[in-house]
Amino acid sequence: MSEIRHIVFDIGKVLIHYDPELPYRRLIPDEEKRRWFFAEICTPEWNIEQDRGRTWEEAEALLIADYPDEAENIRGFRRNWHEMVPHAYKESVAIMETLIDQGYDVTMLTNFASDTFIEARERFTFLARPRGVTVSGDIRAIKPDRAIFDHHVTAFGLDPKATIFIDDSAKNVEGARAAGWNAVLFTNAETLRKDLVGYGIEI
Repeated sequence: MSEIRHIVFDIGKVLIHYDPELPYRRLIPDEEKRRWFFAEICTPEWNIEQDRGRTWEEAEALLIADYPDEAENIRGFRRNWHEMVPHAYKESVAIMETLIDQGYDVTMLTNFASDTFIEARERFTFLARPRGVTVSGDIRAIKPDRAIFDHHVTAFGLDPKATIFIDDSAKNVEGARAAGWNAVLFTNAETLRKDLVGYGIEI
């Protein structure tokens, strides 16, 4: 195993909490209708296209054309996005900042719409501490596609064999491994510490 020099963090559900249900418990109080709304209208498949670079205006127009009666709820996704990311995971952030302080090369690789990432970076100042970030919405490629991992390697001069990626999605972890990276599945900070020790990284 090559010595790990580069550590790459995902952001959502690793460093900051994300839950689209949070504002919709207020916007659509009825649980059954809310479940239907996320299953049929503002689906994960719809949302990921904003992470790939589609504009919110285009995304909203596509749905409103088919569901005009839900126009306000559809627009509510972007309008209330800030409520979906209410707080950071302090223990995960502490791990990341400790790794930076220890001299590791830390970057971030995230599926994020360009504009909401700008908003997140303004709210969560620790996102400025790593050397840099690849935002899917900026380059129009998303995890787990090989292209985004190769882009990150080139953009930041990484050696894939000396890189470890931390993500909460098993598909993204497998995508990183397919690109020649080391990768671990994030579940919580305590487990992450143990996983990093397994790669010779003491925190």
